[in-house]
Amino acid sequence: MKKLATVLLLLGTFLVPLLHGSPPAEAESSSMKGPLSTRGRYIVDADGNRVKLKSGNWHGSSGTWNGSGDKETDANHHAEENGHRAPLGLDRVSMAKLLADFKALGLNSIRLPFSNEMLTDPEPVRGLTANPELNGLTPLEVFDRAVTALTSAGFGVILNNHTTTTRWCCALDGNEFWNSGQSWEKFISDWVFITSRYRDNPGVVGADLRNEVRRTTWTNPNWGQGDSNDWADAAQEAGDAILTQGNPHLLIVVEGINWMGIPTDITWHERPMLEPMKRLSTTLVRSNKVVYGVHFYGYIGPNHTGATGMGETHDPRFRDMSRADLFRSMDERAGYVATTPDKHFTAPVWVSEFGVGKGDSDLDRAWFANLVDYLVDRDLDYAYWPIVGFHENDKGNQWGLLRYDTSGALRNVLDADDWRAPHVRRLLEANGFTGQVPVPARNWSMLQGIHEDDNRSSRAAADWDSGAHKMVCPDGQRLIGVSDRGQGGLCTDATARELWQPGADAVKVDRENVRTDWANGFTKYQCAEGSFMIGYSLNGDAMSGILCAPGSKPLAGAGRTLWFDRGDNRPASGEGGDWAEGYYKGQCNADEYVAGIAFSGANRRGNRPQALYCRTLS
Repeated sequence: MKKLATVLLLLGTFLVPLLHGSPPAEAESSSMKGPLSTRGRYIVDADGNRVKLKSGNWHGSSGTWNGSGDKETDANHHAEENGHRAPLGLDRVSMAKLLADFKALGLNSIRLPFSNEMLTDPEPVRGLTANPELNGLTPLEVFDRAVTALTSAGFGVILNNHTTTTRWCCALDGNEFWNSGQSWEKFISDWVFITSRYRDNPGVVGADLRNEVRRTTWTNPNWGQGDSNDWADAAQEAGDAILTQGNPHLLIVVEGINWMGIPTDITWHERPMLEPMKRLSTTLVRSNKVVYGVHFYGYIGPNHTGATGMGETHDPRFRDMSRADLFRSMDERAGYVATTPDKHFTAPVWVSEFGVGKGDSDLDRAWFANLVDYLVDRDLDYAYWPIVGFHENDKGNQWGLLRYDTSGALRNVLDADDWRAPHVRRLLEANGFTGQVPVPARNWSMLQGIHEDDNRSSRAAADWDSGAHKMVCPDGQRLIGVSDRGQGGLCTDATARELWQPGADAVKVDRENVRTDWANGFTKYQCAEGSFMIGYSLNGDAMSGILCAPGSKPLAGAGRTLWFDRGDNRPASGEGGDWAEGYYKGQCNADEYVAGIAFSGANRRGNRPQALYCRTLS
């Protein structure tokens, strides 16, 4: 069902631009330019220098309307802040002034939320009195102008699919899932459309796939169960579509699941965030593009919705925790992804929403100071929510970094009377690691084909073993580990990057043809001399075939048999992490490649993978 998206994407690539108008002109200059990619826990530019996202959220295009009443009435918008279906503040301050104020804060990038409805909304925008040239344009055209202005001013832009409908998020608002109010296919085709639209603008550097995936009234999202509620599957499919059909240069931001369960004191409930990534990380067709996103607010907690009254439980909120407990909880829910090296899940973590109000309680103030300490200590990327807000005589919603009254007069988070100023200032001034990021000795990617194919290669044929479940490593990596059940695999580029011979096709091997009997009594599928394994296929848990790629350098190293039929057999260092939890795993050393798999149907072995033929890289 989900794979129908492929057909629609191909059509959308050609038809959608015709429906939505021409793409905007490329920005003239940009201080933060793509392509950006990742090296271990850091984001880097094309020269390998660390890029730390010091971002803010400029909301409005995804909607400020609360969902009831006249959309033009300010009182029906969140905190009475009416964005007019455009980035907030354009009715009070010129675009140029807003961007100058952003720059003065020290921000280098902007998370720019949009709704799927915005992409096709034909109703002209009105009410942007400080930018009258924008009135009469569609919301998408105003969004175009904002993107071009931001990137021309030197900001990197991370697009964020915030909601399906143009309204304020969140809770039970009809926007809980990526396919709430729309099909799975439309979610993906909209991403292909909008990333294609800005493909020629190098200042657009990332795609944040979906905001705060959470439970609907009746249904939980999940991470890896392979059904229609599987956010891991949807995120992987959307990320691959963006990189292959939208814009191959973008970072792909994957937020974890924001909420599961029924929030009462007698029912199970939790906020998983990034905790499940240690068991199932995201592997895309390009292995150096994944950034994980997470949101931290003082009023929520690991098991607290953030509600007061209905939906409130007696679980602690983050602001209720001691500093030590807060740090430990944030590490468990997110920080470990960046701070644990040499694992399949190791990646940058972007705290893409956090914030606090000028008038908030002492508990909130202590929490915010501790959160800033955490962001600085863990050297994480971040995006404050929100940049822009409104005020009248310094009253009203006091969360914004920059708050404007109806005349455009500004109250700034860095003002002397704002308690947040020293904390925001030290956060913005903390650069963390700077300069050239060393190329990791190895990168790891996990495969899991238990529910459907996990073909991560753009060079291998999609259906190279019809009817079987296929697992194939991303381009630039080779297979180095296999599980006996669970249809798992581990890929790496350790010791030898870009090992696949340019222009050469991968070859399926589904019959025994070996020179050395390296697993006596077992059937052995082995790559031809000079080739290495990039994938394998199964019928259930039984072997079907292996996929081999010709090497770009001589491959004739010494071989050894690695058995994993009675337990894990992996390097003692634990490199790569536990990429198939609960199953026996065989994993060659980092200076080896997998040349073959052995299996048997005897003694109830079920033709499952039982041994690897590991050969030393020359």
